Amino acid sequence: MKKWLVRIGLGVFALLAIAIISFVIYAQFDNGPSAVLTENVDLSAIDRDEEGLIFQPESPNGKGIILYQGAKVKKEAYAYLGQSLSEKGFVVSIPQLPLNFGILGSRKADAVIEEYPEVEEWFLGGHSLGGVAASFYAEDSSSKLTGLYFLGAYPAGDFSASDLPMLSIYGELDGLSTVEDIEESRKLFPDDSVFVEIEGGNHAQFGLYGEQKGDDAAAITPIEQQDQVVEILTQWINEN
Repeated sequence: MKKWLVRIGLGVFALLAIAIISFVIYAQFDNGPSAVLTENVDLSAIDRDEEGLIFQPESPNGKGIILYQGAKVKKEAYAYLGQSLSEKGFVVSIPQLPLNFGILGSRKADAVIEEYPEVEEWFLGGHSLGGVAASFYAEDSSSKLTGLYFLGAYPAGDFSASDLPMLSIYGELDGLSTVEDIEESRKLFPDDSVFVEIEGGNHAQFGLYGEQKGDDAAAITPIEQQDQVVEILTQWINEN
């Protein structure tokens, strides 16, 4: 009997080890920066800190933005957003998340906030699964945040009773976080939350890493979508 228990235990351990190894291998195949990004951003000139990418404005406005990347997307794919938002006066952090999976590093914002005490107000959000990870953080640490935003994403939990300002930016042609999904998620947001649809936008163009399986084709260029995100985020943050 003991031999069978040992064999079963070893079998379970082996299956678990295989699953972990398979996941790690799978996570290595990431979506990197696209040609559109490298044409618009000098990646070699981007500053880096202990957490990841950091964009420091020439004229700081006392507000900071933390952006969690989508699953299996390299942080550099959001460098155009980071650079453009810093030009609006925001300190912008795009931290390195474990294996490029936000849900494995939802607490990363703590280290960013601690590293830049001069920032008076922090706005946390993310793209796709990164938005889910941001919502995990906000559930436990909303007192550290001034606002929570989502790019082609929605929260994992119910924030309907929260007094935290929240913003949802979504694409009309998003094939992964569809318009129907966004509409269904409204019940998870406070009543005064802001929802903005980008006409012609899709899922992948919230980052600059090329096309994504399961997504629909966008009717606008990647830079057009990114510029709209910058304007929408800037206006919302300045109003909160």
